[in-house]
Amino acid sequence: MSVVTWSIFIIIFTVEFIIGSLGNGFIAVLYYIYWTKRGKISLADKILTGLAVSRIFFIWLTVVNILLHMFPSDFLNIEIFAPVLFLWSVASHFSTWFATCLSIFYFFKIANFSNSTFLYLKWRIKKVVSVTLLASLVLLFANIVLLNIHGIIWVDEHKRNASFNSKFKSYGRNSKFIIYIFIFWFVIPFQVSLTTSLLLIFSLRKHLKRMQHSAKGPRDASTTAHIKALHTVITFLLLYTIFFISHVVQVWDSNLIHHTLAIFLCQTAGMAFPSGHSCVLILANTKLRQGSLSMLWWLRRSLKS
Repeated sequence: MSVVTWSIFIIIFTVEFIIGSLGNGFIAVLYYIYWTKRGKISLADKILTGLAVSRIFFIWLTVVNILLHMFPSDFLNIEIFAPVLFLWSVASHFSTWFATCLSIFYFFKIANFSNSTFLYLKWRIKKVVSVTLLASLVLLFANIVLLNIHGIIWVDEHKRNASFNSKFKSYGRNSKFIIYIFIFWFVIPFQVSLTTSLLLIFSLRKHLKRMQHSAKGPRDASTTAHIKALHTVITFLLLYTIFFISHVVQVWDSNLIHHTLAIFLCQTAGMAFPSGHSCVLILANTKLRQGSLSMLWWLRRSLKS
């Protein structure tokens, strides 16, 4: 692969890293300010805050993981690799489940179905989100147990193999195993998000067609809001799917884990979800959009003075 191609992908990844860090950092800081001023925030704001914080950790740990993979001869140390991969797994878990909780929340908040079970859960949305998060903690505990058992085996293997090549192969096998674990636990929240997002898209399209048939004039505010919500959900689902596929690809080929460029491309594709979705949230959420405009106005005023 030419230097130009490498440079292009590095630039794309760097832009994603900057956008993701700034976007999620802005969301977390803004809701922290709201929380300190008002003493409480809504359920949606709590989910968005947790999502933003977990994504910040995930983005930075992804960068560290890539650097360790790109320069194994300089950083090949079990004391560094194991904790980074462990923390990356935990950050991925929370980032994924907070995104799932967000899709569940918007599904029950926006979708319109006459099903009795749906209506029952719709009026108990706080309990649904709370139970979902508690279930994710149970899965996280099981995940940590597996990672700890595997970590002990990895340390023993690392001590027995003194050569660089054997250590590098060990890193590849163990990194792949951790990604396997991640995908195994990731399938559950992804299926939940996929189901709720598709049902929400179906509900929005159905309601939008009904509104367009009944409307005689130009688009009203309600129609525009439904179209905006539909685009937001579709974008979320596409980015989430890319994120999922980028991790599945990493374990599809047994030799892929040893190719730095292939891993970097997968990580670049996966980074589009935590970074790009933060921009979607800021543009779609009125509170976040107004906060971003206020911040830009303040920066512009500061630069002029």
